[in-house]
Amino acid sequence: MAKDLHDLAKKLCSPYRVVEGRKFRLKDIDPAGTGSLSSKERAQALLETGVVHLAEMQDKLYAQDQWALLLIFQAMDAAGKDGTIKHVMSGINPQGCRVYSFKSPSAEELDHDYLWRTSQRAPERGTIGIFNRSYYEEVLVVRVHPEYLKFQKLPERLVTKRLWEERFEDINNFERYLTRNGIAIRKFFLHVSKDEQKKRFLERIELPEKNWKFSLADAKERQRWDDYQRAYEEMIRNTATPWAPWYVVPADHKWFSRIVVASAICEALEEMDLAYPNVGPEKICELGAARASLLNEGPVRRPAAKSSAKKKGSKGT
Repeated sequence: MAKDLHDLAKKLCSPYRVVEGRKFRLKDIDPAGTGSLSSKERAQALLETGVVHLAEMQDKLYAQDQWALLLIFQAMDAAGKDGTIKHVMSGINPQGCRVYSFKSPSAEELDHDYLWRTSQRAPERGTIGIFNRSYYEEVLVVRVHPEYLKFQKLPERLVTKRLWEERFEDINNFERYLTRNGIAIRKFFLHVSKDEQKKRFLERIELPEKNWKFSLADAKERQRWDDYQRAYEEMIRNTATPWAPWYVVPADHKWFSRIVVASAICEALEEMDLAYPNVGPEKICELGAARASLLNEGPVRRPAAKSSAKKKGSKGT
């Protein structure tokens, strides 16, 4: 990335990066904020440039086959997770990217520890893994609805007052383990306002082409808005680390949240110093021999095409 583009990406995403959460307050981030950008057109032009550059870096990531990148998206309903993933990753080669949407756990998943279903989806080297919701649901939905704990079949004596603190510790240790094994992690909380969520819910109800997006369950969860906001704040405070930072991204304006996410991903890939693998002397000799062999073949003769057209003026039988 050219230095000016790299500096711009850093400028766009840095204000929303949280690496030390002890003093973090959700109310300090304006969901309707647009940072230094006031033009939707400018943001879209920057996103197009970012998408192209992201595709170039992903190609090097895949070829180098050493690093992996895990992107985690969390948000209230209708905050724009799906659209952000769709637009930001639009130039990515699907061969080197996997997207997983984690919904309510299955019976098999509930028979394992809560990290089991996500840990086995960690991206392999050379790829980008995307978690649309993740193990963080265990300190969000389950915290707002502690009655869900009974489905996890935990021994009763393990469900203590320190449960959430212990889960924060487990998550931090798990993410530390991944990063020590070459899996870089970037986490995004798309921060939408309650008014904007209401507006988007109404659109889903009133516009036929968006009816399929609406869920009555989402509307019911809206009634626990304040509980979720507290849970998100506690989550970020306890799991924002230098090795797995959170980005609390204003999400009332989709065009702005998308460029912030794209900038953070580009910056993460830049930090890996990606490059195509060097070719050794033996490989160079092998390539030279293959080139000479191909050139010595001469021009390829193609058979003349058979014409099935009837002569002009002839009649069919």
